[in-house]
Amino acid sequence: MRALSKTLAAVLLCGAASLAQAADTAICYNCPPDWADWGTQLKAISASTGVQVPLDNKNSGQSLAQLVAEKTAPVADVVYYGVTFGLHAQKADVVGTYKPKAWEQIPTGLKDPAGHWFAIHSGTLGIMVNVDALGGLPVPQSWADLLKPEYKGMVGYLDPSSAFVGYVSAVAINRALGGDLDNFAPAIDYFQKLAKNAPIVPKQTAYARVLSGELPILVDYDFNAYR
Repeated sequence: MRALSKTLAAVLLCGAASLAQAADTAICYNCPPDWADWGTQLKAISASTGVQVPLDNKNSGQSLAQLVAEKTAPVADVVYYGVTFGLHAQKADVVGTYKPKAWEQIPTGLKDPAGHWFAIHSGTLGIMVNVDALGGLPVPQSWADLLKPEYKGMVGYLDPSSAFVGYVSAVAINRALGGDLDNFAPAIDYFQKLAKNAPIVPKQTAYARVLSGELPILVDYDFNAYR
């Protein structure tokens, strides 16, 4: 995987727990087993505490939408999503506050002072490649390479309108091409060009699709590529 941009990848947010949940079950939105080692972590939680956490494949945007829809009758105990969605959830008043052990060790700027959201890890954005699925093509080395016609139908990125890593991808590409948060013209132009190359744009993690060769090239975080 070629690292291209480092950014905060995700936050953990604890909101009002559902009174309907049994004491031995906790509901986490956006805890897919193929993302950021959630599968292993949830098994470890169960083994050490006895609490079962069902797998959930929502993305950040879908999780926030669910919180809003359930505002008067909350279901989730914990939500994991991109930091911008944590800010939106706080603004929408759909989450409570919680400060974990070692709260003071989380850097300022990576947590809400009251505990509405806080960062649990970060990732480096890059290009994940299944070399065996390239059919002899060279491994792409830059954003510009993904526009080459030989990679048509082979490139994927998560939906920027719904998945946080998709949003981060758009921001990273925009900055790499000279844009900023007040000027997204470079990214818009880039994605218009990329659209001509028939990219695959899933809403959920596509880790398994990369391994199978269905999606040879994916813009994603290093913690998925290194697994």
